[in-house]
Formats: sequence, C-alpha cells, structure tokens
Amino acid sequence: MRHSRMRKQQSKGFTLMEVMIAMAVLSVGMLSTLAMLATAMSSSQTVQEDMMARQLASEGLEGVYTARNTAQIQWSQIQNASNGGIFLDGLQPLWNTGPDGIPGTADDGTLVGVPQQLVMTTPGPDGILGTGDDVIVPLSNYQRQIQILPVNLPNGQVNQNLRQIIVTIRYYKPGIVAAKTYSVSGYVSAFR
Repeated sequence: MRHSRMRKQQSKGFTLMEVMIAMAVLSVGMLSTLAMLATAMSSSQTVQEDMMARQLASEGLEGVYTARNTAQIQWSQIQNASNGGIFLDGLQPLWNTGPDGIPGTADDGTLVGVPQQLVMTTPGPDGILGTGDDVIVPLSNYQRQIQILPVNLPNGQVNQNLRQIIVTIRYYKPGIVAAKTYSVSGYVSAFR
C-alpha cells in the first residue's frame, strides 16, 4: 500500500502555471519566426528592383566604353552636355536608346515604331520568355544620371586623356517612400 501511494504522488503531471509558462515561451518563439519570415518575404520582393538598378548602371557605363571603343564618337564628345559633350546632365528617365545606340544622350527615345520608355519583359505564367503571356513592366520608377568628370594630375592640372564616369540609378521600391540609389564608376581614356 505504501508503494502505490508513493507512486500516485510521483505521477501528478503538470500544473496550470507550468503549462502557461510553456505556452508563453512557445508563443514568443512563433512570433519571432513569423516576424523573420515577413522580413524575408519583403526583402525577396525588392531584390528584382535592386538587380535591375545594378544592370542599368552597368549598361550606362558599358555604353560609354563601347562608343569610345568603336570610334562612334569623338573624345571631345565624351562629356556632359553642359561641357560640350553628348551625355545629358542630371537624372533622366530611362528611354530606349536612339539612333546612336548610346544610353543617356539627347536622341534617346526617338526611334519610330519602338516603345519610347525602357521596359523589362519577364516570362508569364508558362515560365517561357517570348510567348504571348509574357509580362511587360515599364521601368518608370528608374532614373539614370551619367556624370563625366575631369581627372586631375598630382600637380593639380587636368589630365586631358582621362575622365571619370559615374553612373547613378535612382529608383523607388513599392511601399517605400524614400528613393534608393545605386552608383558605379569607372575611367575612360582617349586611347583605345
């Protein structure tokens, strides 16, 4: 009899207080996991805009290099319009390149029969690019600035054969009020 009474005292189970504490700890853990999941979801939705900004900045820089390498333009033209060159000053909307094929110049968006605003085409529900269900997204929330700056020599004089190029993309993300920017820079020389 003594043995069975001892056994009953050992198998009482959990008290209500222990269950409440366990539920509170579990709730905190679940809420933390949900908050982390929400953050991951929102950042994965904006990755596409960030990647586009990087690509557009690189394209602007490559456009200047290509124009110089193909001798399509003179060295004196590789400057901003305010300095006598062909590249527009300040932030500009993204248009399809004009007849010269160089982004950021005055003839951008002037080709007849071609949509004026630069767009991004993504595969539709079938997952195949080039079919009738493709999604065309205008890049109206992006702007590009191509700055071409002189480079100074150690003695303070301007190097006549070297210029710095800074391509800046400013864009707005859905749900975020402030604009984000992405910049890439490089140097271009008069020599090919």
